[in-house]
Amino acid sequence: MFHSLANSFYKKRLKDRRFEFLFDTPLEDEFVVFDTETTGLNPKTDEILSIGALKIKNNKIITSQKFEIFLKPSKDINEESIKIHQIRNIDLQNGFEPQIAIENFLHFIGSRTLVGYYLEFDVAMINKYLKPLLGIKLPNRQIEVSGIYHDKKIKLIPDGIIDLRFDSIMKDLGLPIFGKHDAINDAIMTAMMYVKLKNIVKL
Repeated sequence: MFHSLANSFYKKRLKDRRFEFLFDTPLEDEFVVFDTETTGLNPKTDEILSIGALKIKNNKIITSQKFEIFLKPSKDINEESIKIHQIRNIDLQNGFEPQIAIENFLHFIGSRTLVGYYLEFDVAMINKYLKPLLGIKLPNRQIEVSGIYHDKKIKLIPDGIIDLRFDSIMKDLGLPIFGKHDAINDAIMTAMMYVKLKNIVKL
């Protein structure tokens, strides 16, 4: 109910009617898993460097329809940031302007439900660009995989501490960890995590 009311409010504030498709009724069997690489962890001051996303249809990960885009930052990336995501300034010379990148991302996700690992941060980063562009925040429903994992795990160890680190969850689920952590690889691994969590009764 709250989500519907919020979306009704957002739709009225939408600056560009070309993007009304964001408010279409989402298909029940389709999801988009996405991840971002950024210059830091503060949505107010940091910028998106890359976005990786792919679709899940009928419980299958569709890697043939993946989305990957690099954005031009407003200033050079510092060395500490490069050590984390391995994206160098030279890698972004042919990057897209943020407005174009965000518009392309919106066309990819449509009205589908979004899935991610600590998705709140990635959504906040997208909203940083989206609000000035369209006057709204992402209206899509959102699913947090670490929340699903926690809820299944807590039934087994109600008084224990649950390790919600990305690699720890992957290992516990018996899923392969790709060597390179970038936006598209992290999105693929998160998709694997989501599909497995969705289809197992207990851990």
